[in-house]
Amino acid sequence: MAVPPCYADLGKSAKDIFNKGYGFGLVKLDVKTKSASGVEFKTTGSSNTDTSKVAGSLETKYKRSEYGLTFTEKWNTDNTLGTEITVEDQIAKGLKLTFDTTFSPNTGKKSGKVKTAYKREFVNMGSDVDFDFAGPTIHGAAVVGYEGWLAGYQMSFDTAKSKMTQNNFAIGYKTGDFQLHTNVNDGAEFGGSIYQKVSDKLETAVNLAWTAGSNSTRFGIAAKYQLDKDASVSAKVNNNSLVGVGYTQTLRPGVKLTLSGLVDGKNINAGGHKLGLGLELEA
Repeated sequence: MAVPPCYADLGKSAKDIFNKGYGFGLVKLDVKTKSASGVEFKTTGSSNTDTSKVAGSLETKYKRSEYGLTFTEKWNTDNTLGTEITVEDQIAKGLKLTFDTTFSPNTGKKSGKVKTAYKREFVNMGSDVDFDFAGPTIHGAAVVGYEGWLAGYQMSFDTAKSKMTQNNFAIGYKTGDFQLHTNVNDGAEFGGSIYQKVSDKLETAVNLAWTAGSNSTRFGIAAKYQLDKDASVSAKVNNNSLVGVGYTQTLRPGVKLTLSGLVDGKNINAGGHKLGLGLELEA
């Protein structure tokens, strides 16, 4: 088996079927460009159709591949500035170090984080430290894989309170066209998902979730169908009768349009349904 995914990416194929291709209640524009010197620019803007709130962000990224270095600068409309420096495969093969800082000029609030990740065949592990004046919070995760089987553990420890704040386990199985994922979060939240690539054009996913002390099980079914090389349709429904549909069309190379809608099946005549429009430009 190759390098297993990181803990956050366990069950990712099923999550993508449920999440990608939808943008309910938003009008969104994404623009990606790259200069001749190799600097990448990513600009995002969105408007919430319910609250009319407009949000935006700007990100610049510059890579020096020969040194394994990546410099990233971020800004958003909340006036938060971020700087990220990443060093990969320099100190040791498979080791990635990231230094991440944020600063808000309006409030003067500062935060910092050091991230480490190490991946080799059969293992993928990481550790992050959030720096806080009261005391840092330590996050750790590890995934091991063998012959398609995956097992992972994730934890967070608040040093200020000397308390474990997160304690998660996951087990899964992965092949080329089928993935099974189960997880237990803090001993109280149970979840699972199944992903299957039925054919070259059709992908399906199912997810289940249950909370200890609750009698109700949450579940959903989703599918994505590739109409042709430039267009696809997506649909999903959950146990609350919320039905989502999406249509993605590549208008031309570098231009992608996404239309989506969410309908409350229990209250069709009551209104409150949501529409979404997204446009992605890349050059």
